Amino acid sequence: MKLWQDLFGTDYGLMSIAGIIFMIFMGIWFVRFFIRKASEPPRDQ
Repeated sequence: MKLWQDLFGTDYGLMSIAGIIFMIFMGIWFVRFFIRKASEPPRDQ
């Protein structure tokens, strides 16, 4: 239970949670971005 108290009860625990959540959402955004760009037809220049 000390783990959960440290994770949710301290400033470094909350920053760890924020960093993990940010990295998960950034990964989801990049996957969707690259899939969308890969499915576009190539542009002629």
